[in-house]
Amino acid sequence: MLARLDDIDWKILRELQGDGRMTNVELARRVGISAPPCLRRVRALEEAGFIKGYRALLDGKALGFEVTAFAMVHLSSQAEADLTAFEEFVRAQPIVRECWMLSGEIDFVLKYVADTAQFEGCRDGAAGDAELTSRVRWWLLPPTRSAKPCDRNRQAPPPLRVRPRPSSHRRRRMP
Repeated sequence: MLARLDDIDWKILRELQGDGRMTNVELARRVGISAPPCLRRVRALEEAGFIKGYRALLDGKALGFEVTAFAMVHLSSQAEADLTAFEEFVRAQPIVRECWMLSGEIDFVLKYVADTAQFEGCRDGAAGDAELTSRVRWWLLPPTRSAKPCDRNRQAPPPLRVRPRPSSHRRRRMP
């Protein structure tokens, strides 16, 4: 089902993605409306499930986590029991920060954030039991690069515009 959001709603979502801690007054100023209707709109977006929550982005390097790595995991089997076992294994790994199940050539993408010792100590077994996985490929984020998502400043897509159909009751007059 396509959401019915207007231009102001999209602006609110875009601004909150960039800074979820701004005041309602600042948000209202940025989207061009007054504060009370802005607050009503934000609450409506929350209640409708468009806004699922607000979180803090942590600086892993400042916290001592020097390594950010991604593991592309191919499972030996797609049986439900094997998928469940792998997911349970991943949940038990404290340095796995994100896990995405994919369709296609890769079954799972895991994001690891750890200090060097933690990562080196668990890398061999970190992507799963050898019986569950057929292949694991690793990519390390270079230490000089930021781990910020590339699309932070991407604008929300514009709302769809539906053009009204020409009225069928209009007829040309014959000369």
